[in-house]
Amino acid sequence: MISNLDYATLQQLWWLICSIVGALFLFLTFVQGGQTLLWQVAKTDLEKSLVVTSLGRKWKMPFTTLVLFGGALFAAFPKFYATSFGGAYWVWMLILFSFIIQAVSYEYRKKPNNLLGSIVYELFLFINGSVGILLIGAALGTFYTGSNFTLDLYNRVTWDYSLLGINLRGLEAAFSLFNLSLGIFLVFNARILGALYLLNSIDFSSTPELESRLRKAPWNNFLIALPFLLYVLICILFMQGFNVDDAGVVSQVSSKYLSNLLAMPYLLVMLLSGIILVLYGVLSSYFKKSNKGIWFSGLGTILVGLVVLCLPAFNNTAFYPSKLDLQSSLTIFNASSSMFTLTTMTYVALGIPIVLAYVVYVWKLMDSKKLTAKEVIEEESY
Repeated sequence: MISNLDYATLQQLWWLICSIVGALFLFLTFVQGGQTLLWQVAKTDLEKSLVVTSLGRKWKMPFTTLVLFGGALFAAFPKFYATSFGGAYWVWMLILFSFIIQAVSYEYRKKPNNLLGSIVYELFLFINGSVGILLIGAALGTFYTGSNFTLDLYNRVTWDYSLLGINLRGLEAAFSLFNLSLGIFLVFNARILGALYLLNSIDFSSTPELESRLRKAPWNNFLIALPFLLYVLICILFMQGFNVDDAGVVSQVSSKYLSNLLAMPYLLVMLLSGIILVLYGVLSSYFKKSNKGIWFSGLGTILVGLVVLCLPAFNNTAFYPSKLDLQSSLTIFNASSSMFTLTTMTYVALGIPIVLAYVVYVWKLMDSKKLTAKEVIEEESY
């Protein structure tokens, strides 16, 4: 059956697969969000250890998913990978650096006689959860606002944005109000997910004060995130988009993304459903004292993430527009691998459900019993 799929269908299928991986990463940023809450909700060494240990059991998952997202884009859409990762490398290097210091922090935070001290490693965790996610959001925003690159006949990328004589190589994305707002929203959404995950994974019988603070965190962070979410949504509905005609010519069109939503109403349904699910997870945690809000808000985040990633790519839209030369803009049709490569990858992708089932199984085993203060004390004594 896969061998009967035409080239255009395979290209769209692989953008959808990459988008699913990206949306899963946004859900898994509950680890980064929880890290930014550490100093806010944990007031004692025991409370800090509970938070860090709980998040530490999952810290590899968002990093692995981010690498998988990059790998899938590299294989399925190599021209985009080469253009973005090769041209805007400063922003990607800073993102990767934030994940490196995260790994170092979990390894050395409680090591005896460590040189930097636990506070420095906790600062590293905060940087990963704030600056790292903010830059990811800004990079994601360029799917809508465009980037400062051109491609020559040999697809060599030239990045042209300088400040005080320094080529920022992608960091200028954070100067856009839209990109910055999207990044800030993702930071606070990660904090919402982080608090909800900690409520679901920790036994608070010895630390009721920690539970009380975590109960307030999702609602407070949702109130902060809401204006940024509304701004991003309003901009998407009314901003100019980048249309691609049948001849492959790119042009700017008013309200292009609104047109995409109307042309693909299932995306609109997913967007509204996702927002409602996130809100329900927050409200059920705050008012109903539920510990299951992470699953509602997590699913909602995945749905919203899928919409954000699919909206600028489907319905004849350039997903990586160039501000300097519209015809250098990338679409899922001119940036993809060959039909043979995509067909082969699709056969390999049939094993993805097995991998996902294994992840779910391991997750269930790890969280079958809530983390207790006694466990943390015993782990730190070794």
